[in-house]
Formats: sequence, C-alpha cells, structure tokens
Amino acid sequence: MTGRRRTAEPYRIKMVEPLRVTTPEQRATAMAEAGWNTFLLRSDDVYIDLLTDSGTSAMSDRQWSALMMGDEAYAGSRSFFALERAVQEVYGFPYVVPTHQGRGAEHLISQILIKDGQYTPGNMYFTTTRLHQELAGAQFVDIIVDEAHDTTDRSPFKGNVDLLKLEHLIDEVGPAQIAYVSLAVTVNMAGGQPVSLANLRAVQDLCRLHGILVWGDATRCAENAYFIQQREPGYADHSVADILRQTMDCFDGITMSSKKDNLVNIGGFLAMRDEAILQRARELVVVYEGMPTYGGLAGRDMEAIAVGIHEMVDDAYIADRVRQVDYLGQQLLDAGVPIMEPVGGHAVFLDARRFLSHLDQEQFPAQTLAGHLYVDSGVRSMERGIVSAGRDPKTGANRTPKLELVRLTIPRRVYTDRHMDVVADSVIDLYERRESISGLEMLYEPPSLRFFTARFATL
Repeated sequence: MTGRRRTAEPYRIKMVEPLRVTTPEQRATAMAEAGWNTFLLRSDDVYIDLLTDSGTSAMSDRQWSALMMGDEAYAGSRSFFALERAVQEVYGFPYVVPTHQGRGAEHLISQILIKDGQYTPGNMYFTTTRLHQELAGAQFVDIIVDEAHDTTDRSPFKGNVDLLKLEHLIDEVGPAQIAYVSLAVTVNMAGGQPVSLANLRAVQDLCRLHGILVWGDATRCAENAYFIQQREPGYADHSVADILRQTMDCFDGITMSSKKDNLVNIGGFLAMRDEAILQRARELVVVYEGMPTYGGLAGRDMEAIAVGIHEMVDDAYIADRVRQVDYLGQQLLDAGVPIMEPVGGHAVFLDARRFLSHLDQEQFPAQTLAGHLYVDSGVRSMERGIVSAGRDPKTGANRTPKLELVRLTIPRRVYTDRHMDVVADSVIDLYERRESISGLEMLYEPPSLRFFTARFATL
C-alpha cells in the first residue's frame, strides 16, 4: 500500500438516536413557520443539526457513570470539589465558581471588573460576551489582526491580537480605562481561528507592564492547543494537555462554557487566580446562579464536567475531532465553495458574502443561505454576520461586519463522516445554483441578541 493510511474515530458507538428525514415540501413549510430563522425550527424537523456545538456533544461511558455519583447537597457538594480538582489539574487555576453555562460566567466577571465608561479590547467580539460587557458600561474594541477579516488569508493564527492596536488603545485612553483584555481561544466569530502561544505571551507581557488584567474565553481552548501543537514551531512534541496548561498560564482568569470542550450538555464556570475576585464572584453567584458550590448546576452535571475536562485533552480524541471538521471543509474547498480559510477547529464557515455575491448585506445573505441549506437537505446551520452583529447602541444603525458567514458547527462525537458527505453535497448543490437565491427582509427584531428570535420573510 502506498500513500497515507486512513484513520478511524478513537471510540465506538454503544447507542444510536434515530433521525427523521423530511421532504423538501415539509422543510419549506417548517422554514416559513420559523420565520427563516434556524433557531426557531423544531429539532424534530432537523435531519443533521449543525446549529451549534454547545451542549450537543455525546458524553462518554465514564461521564454517564459519573452522573450517578452526583452529590446533590445544597451546600458543600462533594461534586463541586471534584470539579474544582479537575480545573486545578488541567487548567491550573486555584479558584473556580460554577455557573449554569458560559454566559453566566461572562455576566459575573463583567459585573466584577467593569466600571462604567471603561473599554474591553478583544480579539473579535462574541455576541453574549460583548452584550454583558456593554450592559456593565464598557465599550468593546476589536484588536484582532486584520487577517482575521479576510476569509481567503491562510495565516495559521488568525485569532492573534494586533499588539499595535492594543498599544494604541492603551496610549489613547490610559491603562486605568481598560477593564481587562478579553481574549478568546479559539476565536468563534473569526471561523474558529486559533491564537499562538507566542502572541498570548506578548499580550501578557504588555498588559503586565501596564497593570491590566488578561481574561480568557477558554470555551474551545483544547482545539486551540491542538492547533498550536500542529502549527506553531517548537510544540510538535508537546501534548495537548501540556500546551493547554501553558496557554492558561497567560491568563489571570477565564470564563468557560463547559458545553463545548468539556463535552457536557449544560454547565460552565469562572476560574481565577485572585482571591479578591473569587470572593466577589461568590457573592454575586448566590444572587444570579446559586450557592458557590453548585452555581445553578446539579451535582451530577459537575461530576460529568470533571470527567470531560480530562477527556478533552486526550490527543487521539482532539485530533479526530479537528480532523472531521477539516474533512468537511476540504470537500467544499475542492468544489470551489468559498469558506473561511484555513478551516477552524469546531466548524466550517461558509463565506456568504462571496457565496451570494449578488445580494446586498442588508438583504442578510448569511441568514438567507442558512435557510436555503435547511430547505435543501434538512441541515441546520447558523448565521454569523450582520444579524448576529446587531445594532450600534449609540446610533441604532446596523453594524456591518466584514465577515458574513454561515457556521456549520460539528458536535463532538455525534456524527459520522457520512453525515459530513450529506452536508457537503447539499452545500455544493446550492453553490451551483446560487444565482437563483433571493434575499430576506426582517419582520421582527428583539432589542438585543436578535439572531436568536428575529423573524424574516423572503424578498
């Protein structure tokens, strides 16, 4: 045999969940009833659900076993201490406060660290993160490298911070006006693009010089660690676990949505090194989430998270997880479909601006493409463009991001490569008849996070 040997998933399947296959007519009706918003579809009407990787992963036999060990004590739960140990061992933070999911942690740290009128620079916004920061009185400033806004640029670390942009902001407003630097690893809105360790350390050094905290969104940090192992010189022989720990050493604290890397269906946490921040977080979590030793979670959830934290840094698992995402992406690239390059760690992002180049951005090309993908094949995806960007709170005008993307998000350990083939065939077919696709108009818009519940109609 010549050439590269094929590999298989580093797990076997014990249980299956039947999927419902619908007709195009049924899907067209469902899409119209949902107001052309894939978030408003019933899951029973979806064949392959790539809406999100949040809480949609398959848990392992060890995680299911851990559920039975849950200590549901209201205070001092044994399961909290299992979670705390896992965070200390893998992430390296001494203190942890559990929350019901990642946005609970975002809310806590925004309330603790932000003073009205301050700035929160970050490597591209994320929807809920920015909203919590704005509600606390901060103004987000994008300091990501320019390459992140170009879907055709194949730079290996398009999630990196532009240090000149950060230095300029510090010089302009002063260190005291920066609540903290907010960094995501990987960067979701940039297509799951990673951040290099060299860049993280440079940001850490600059912030230490000015007395500024560096806070991380560690939601997909295991995937970021894998990309460092594969792409950054000097780390090929390091384990993902070792690289992740070095990555976390660059942060003063993190918010975590355990529904992603930690391989569970619900949960999150706030972790930190400063005991004063811990004390304030424990005070606020009681108000908004629950006791500091459960934070809105059942004991069984914390047990499953503790196991998932260790499973996420298994080298064989994370390599296969990223490989499957790349498998879908390469099929689309080979067919000439415009996507965010290079392929990220958790999703393939269709470049709707180039895919539907005949549509104006105010006609919501990414929202349009996500809707037509569902009608064509029953594949549910998510818009990440002008709808997700929302409106400027001062002017009320639509924010018009450079990136207009449709996110095909791959749940962990859930679908096979055959499912990815179905997705690829549908996207390629749509691309071949893209000129026949018309845009949308917005009929209903909520005041915040409109992409969740807004409703549209075809033009």
